[in-house]
Amino acid sequence: MPQISQLLEVYGSQFFWLLIVIGIIYFGIAKNMVPKISKTVDDRQKRIEDDLAAAQAAQDKAEQIEADYRASINEARANAVGKVNEAKAKAAKKNEAAIKRAETAIAKKADEADAALKAAKSSALAEIETVAVDAAQAIVATVSGAKVTATDAKKAVKAAF
Repeated sequence: MPQISQLLEVYGSQFFWLLIVIGIIYFGIAKNMVPKISKTVDDRQKRIEDDLAAAQAAQDKAEQIEADYRASINEARANAVGKVNEAKAKAAKKNEAAIKRAETAIAKKADEADAALKAAKSSALAEIETVAVDAAQAIVATVSGAKVTATDAKKAVKAAF
């Protein structure tokens, strides 16, 4: 077969040109396409890193804002507690003064009532004593028929009380 003997001659030149074309394509891609793809990958990586850095900065800023907010809330709460305690102290002092005034007024009224009671008691005892003296004189006069002087009757009533 004559075709087989020509196979090496015909296919040898085709194989040679195939290697030349593949080499040109390979070096063309290596010189032109690979740097562009590498640049795109590097740009994308840089953008991702920049976005992550911006996100981290935003998170740090948000945490700082939250910390400032919590500090201001705690300060306001402490301030409010201080004002409430101050108001309680003022109210307690005011109430204490009012209680002292009331106690003084009550003590004064109690003293006046006690004095009035003592005066009424003294007056009542004096009246009872007078009535008892008169009754003793009348009883002695009725029972025994003797006449008792007012002084003797008064002595006897005082001795009995």
